[in-house]
Amino acid sequence: MQKIIKFITDTVKETDILLIFLCLSASLFGIIMVHSATSLSIEEGALLSRDARTMLLAVCVGAVFAVIISFIDYQFITKMFPLIGAVCILMMLVLFIPGVGVGPAERPDAKTWISLGSTGLFFQPSELVKIGFIITFGMHIDLVQDKLKSIFHLFLLCVHGLVPAGLVIVSGDLGSALVFLIIFITMMFCAGVQMRYFILGIAGICAMIPGIWYVFFSETQKERFLGLLFPERYSDIMYQQNKGLEAIASGGFSGQGLFNGKYTQNEIVPESENDMIFTCIGEELGFIGCFLAIAILLAIIIKIVFIGIKSKENATAMMCYGTAAMFASQVIINLGMCLKIFPVIGITLPFFSAGGSSNLCIYIGIGLIMSIYRFNKEKEVENLRFGRLN
Repeated sequence: MQKIIKFITDTVKETDILLIFLCLSASLFGIIMVHSATSLSIEEGALLSRDARTMLLAVCVGAVFAVIISFIDYQFITKMFPLIGAVCILMMLVLFIPGVGVGPAERPDAKTWISLGSTGLFFQPSELVKIGFIITFGMHIDLVQDKLKSIFHLFLLCVHGLVPAGLVIVSGDLGSALVFLIIFITMMFCAGVQMRYFILGIAGICAMIPGIWYVFFSETQKERFLGLLFPERYSDIMYQQNKGLEAIASGGFSGQGLFNGKYTQNEIVPESENDMIFTCIGEELGFIGCFLAIAILLAIIIKIVFIGIKSKENATAMMCYGTAAMFASQVIINLGMCLKIFPVIGITLPFFSAGGSSNLCIYIGIGLIMSIYRFNKEKEVENLRFGRLN
């Protein structure tokens, strides 16, 4: 009995309880809001809407994965980085097989999801590839840490970043490609790459903007950007953001009450359960709800950064910073979309937006962070015991 108690005690000590609590709290908050946003579609006799049920299942499965992964030594995971990279590339290539990859109804040219047949479910591989990229890129940086002044090795790092981002762009998911770019820049910056290379990189990106605009942007995507500059001319394309902003404004300080939002409950804001979930929070829970949601997300990001700072290995520190950058970029872009600062580019709000793929893969990433936390804790204990022996 004492051994069982000791095992449980040691397990709790080595587990980042605060991080998993914050993540589960954010997910529970998100499920409630998705349920509210889709309450009109609840089937007779069902407790939750289909979107809320899918999200709940993804969170439960993802949380189990996170716990399992947290007990796997991150060194075993990082040693598998060549295989992880290959699998990620294969997953993206599968999208281009005729009849496998599908896209949104308004973007028949896009191939962003893998259809799971008769289940009616879809999997978005780019969500899992983000985690795979963070692992492989963190290892790549660690392998060339002493050679970051070399143009050749910087070029190879850029190629590494371009491969997944390029595949995502070709699939038609420019929003995810932007997240990949931010992860890449953040990890390169944290690795200590000299500032002049960032300036050159920004100049290069600016030079490519016209080509990206004409080659990769669909007419709808172009109109979403132009709508921010000329809202009267593109009133139809700006409908979603205009109504979303009205919904947030109508919530005031304390909101109209859960399940009582006029815009949310009448489905006036398109995709209010997904990309625009923040408008549902703002309308029904007001400033208080918005502040709480942002505070939880900020706490998760800060917690991951501190795990990276305390990490004893450069590769795992880079992975923590990359994961924090992934969450931070999605939060900033999503809130910018809802507040009509940025155009709508299909970026979900982590832990809050509906979607099985994103919620499942988020917890796989959290599992990696918890593994880094756990096995760094074990090393601290081992070092302490070794010190006492001396």
